[in-house]
Amino acid sequence: MVSLARKNLFHDRIRFGITLAGVAFAVTLILLQVGLFLGMLDKATVSIRKSNVDIWIVGKNTPNIDFGKPFPDTAFLRARGLPGVERADNAILQFINIQLPTGATENAQVYGLADPVFWGLPWKVEIGRAHELSRGYNLIMDRSAVRRFGAFEVGEYREVGGRRFRIIGRSAEAESFTTTPVVFMDFDNAQSLVEQLRGQTTYVLVKVVPGSDPEQVAARLRPMFPHNDVHTRDEWATRSRGYWIKSTGIGMSMGVTVFLGVLVGVVIVGQTLYTSAIENIRQFGTVKAIGGSNWDIYSILGEQALIAAVLGFLLGAGASYAVRPAMATLHLTVLLSPEFSGVVFVGTVTMCLAAALFSFRRVALIDPALVFRG
Repeated sequence: MVSLARKNLFHDRIRFGITLAGVAFAVTLILLQVGLFLGMLDKATVSIRKSNVDIWIVGKNTPNIDFGKPFPDTAFLRARGLPGVERADNAILQFINIQLPTGATENAQVYGLADPVFWGLPWKVEIGRAHELSRGYNLIMDRSAVRRFGAFEVGEYREVGGRRFRIIGRSAEAESFTTTPVVFMDFDNAQSLVEQLRGQTTYVLVKVVPGSDPEQVAARLRPMFPHNDVHTRDEWATRSRGYWIKSTGIGMSMGVTVFLGVLVGVVIVGQTLYTSAIENIRQFGTVKAIGGSNWDIYSILGEQALIAAVLGFLLGAGASYAVRPAMATLHLTVLLSPEFSGVVFVGTVTMCLAAALFSFRRVALIDPALVFRG
């Protein structure tokens, strides 16, 4: 049975190549689309995950980290007095205009921090020292800003919010979901740039005492902040990701693309196996004539589907992993983990076996007497 399955599949190499191409295309489409989706969600929460913050106190009903709502900057004092809190500081995350050397104006996503070194924002500084942000009008710009702002060097000046700042360093990995370049500066400087933020903050960052449970500390903080929301790190990351999935068309777009990929794979594999079954109808009739059952024929078709699934997956996964470096140069992050690839492999096998079902009914009706007819 094994040799018959392979013989039927490899007999027409052009058709078999088309089958593999169809499966590989479906796998590549799914891996890249979902990988890009996961990469974007990773950017949406990168500062939450990379920072040294255990608990985020945010404005009421703040949807995600990019869209902070101002509240009085004295709020952090209440958090500092709670047992279990090691430290609490204000932080501002705000979109502010920055003027480029060309004279053009672009938006920058500004992080204003009282102690950037303690809070780990920025978490990766390639050039410069974050603790110097408080020494005048200084800023650290992420290297990804080159894409929108053009090339920059440490020591140059940029006008942010109408004020002249000196670039004292360059960070890495701080790429936002909105693709807006990220800039880090001192909290007081960020607060003074926007009239509406005078006496206001958008976040209170909380670090718990080592050994304390952040969830328990957050539960004790909530009654103290009835006009705010209090989230642990994981809760805040989940909420920020959920906003982009539910409130935009990104989640639906990803789902539609995955569905189309599966549909393409099912149609191509199904058509190939069905055509193969029709062309080899007499061979299947011979199997029945010598005592074989429908299940014996099903196993032949199932093995053909399995071969197409494994080889097609290897081709598609290889292509997906191969293009990742090229996509990274375009600042497109594709997250592909072994676990996710394993899920796609199982899905590919299931998809191909499901496609084989189109042929099962046709071969089940084969009359063994067909072999003896002219």
